Amino acid sequence: MLRLISLLLTTTLVLSSDVIDLSDSTFSKEVDDKDIILVEFFAPWCGHCKRLAPEYETAATALLKNDPPVPLAKVDCTEAGKESCSKHGVSGYPTLKVFRKGHPSDYDGPRESAGIIKYMKKQAGPSSTLLKDKAHMEKKMANADSNLIIGFFNSESDSFAKKFLKAADQQRENFAFAHTFDSALAGDNANSVVMFRPKHLHAKFEPTSYSFTNAEGSTLDLVKFYEDNALGLVGHMNPDNAGKFSKPVVTAYYKLDWRMDPKGGKYYRNRVARVAKKFVDKVTFAVAAKQDFQRQIDDWGFSGTSDDMVVAATNGKKQVFLMQGKWSVDGMEKFVNEFLAGSIEPYIKSEPVPENNDGPVKVVVGKNFDDIVNDPTKDVLIEFYAPWCGHCKSLEPKYKELGEKLAENKDIVIAKMDATQNDPPANYEVRGFPTIYWAPMGSKDSPKKYQGGRDVSDFVNYIKREATNPVEIKDEL
Repeated sequence: MLRLISLLLTTTLVLSSDVIDLSDSTFSKEVDDKDIILVEFFAPWCGHCKRLAPEYETAATALLKNDPPVPLAKVDCTEAGKESCSKHGVSGYPTLKVFRKGHPSDYDGPRESAGIIKYMKKQAGPSSTLLKDKAHMEKKMANADSNLIIGFFNSESDSFAKKFLKAADQQRENFAFAHTFDSALAGDNANSVVMFRPKHLHAKFEPTSYSFTNAEGSTLDLVKFYEDNALGLVGHMNPDNAGKFSKPVVTAYYKLDWRMDPKGGKYYRNRVARVAKKFVDKVTFAVAAKQDFQRQIDDWGFSGTSDDMVVAATNGKKQVFLMQGKWSVDGMEKFVNEFLAGSIEPYIKSEPVPENNDGPVKVVVGKNFDDIVNDPTKDVLIEFYAPWCGHCKSLEPKYKELGEKLAENKDIVIAKMDATQNDPPANYEVRGFPTIYWAPMGSKDSPKKYQGGRDVSDFVNYIKREATNPVEIKDEL
């Protein structure tokens, strides 16, 4: 009986799916006539595909309610969709592609439901919506969850309108656009482009809109206008736009949800804005949902409750500074002043400094990095490793032997850092393990990534070639 109920539930879920199942026989019929459709090429055994499935299903249901609707489909590349997958060059799973009238382009957006929905909404329909009437415009503005840019023009042949639409095509992933040729809708905004801030990003002491009135300006001028005014006094930072906030930036992370708790979100943003208005042109300010950056906050060792606000400042060197104590407007202002004055220490993720560090390979942690690697009297070869990395484990005895050979050379240091427990400085880019850098005496700000072999002889030859001073090798090979 239980098995029967389970089977019925499974069957119901399959039948109620909003994701279109495609096969080789139906692919062209379903895809070629669609203005836009997102297609997932998958394999049933693929773990990443299984994790994507519920997110994809949620996105499919939500996007069918979009204006215009955006269909989502999937193709099983191991069964009835083999030829379609081969035709479209699918070599890994899942592969997602956006089709417009049958013409594919790679999908490079998020893989969770909210991200898929947001990405595809911006891809759907024209890059700018033609406003039908006043009610349509008011609805568009009321539903905006980010900046809405509206162009008010005289006619479709207007050169200003053409430049606006070209800029909209270029920026459709960053902003929402609409336009009208109805003078009754323009009012005081006739023949201009206006960026309207969403209601939840309004504060009493900042503009709610920004206008571009130079009809002779270029498409590039319009794009610059959008970028210059996008963030306002306090921008809403999320994982997609975090890189657009110029440094130095001070960010307040808290339990932010504009839809479920708009009043709470606005309450704290307005208080952050009170601080921000005192540092215009000195610091960029942002608010962010803690849940969007939880991993980063965990790395900082934050131990407060989910309701506590975390404030962090980042400078041009990508150093992070954390505000201590309970948050308040006065406390935040004091923190920003101390940050700008350079009177507080940056946060460094670090293990404790080793009590004994006399081995042939020096152990580097976040707190002693400057003392060892940035020592101006030493050339340093440093390995960034992960304890679980198989390649790192294979390298370890060779690296130790290298350290022993150079132990009597006072100008050279062989070092290693566990990059999972310690933060490398920003000028050391570590994307995989092991990653090895050479930091010579005179160029500590510009370390060189080691690209050679990983036998002891390869390291020795490299060091002989790169060392600032002549190298003496113990037990020369």
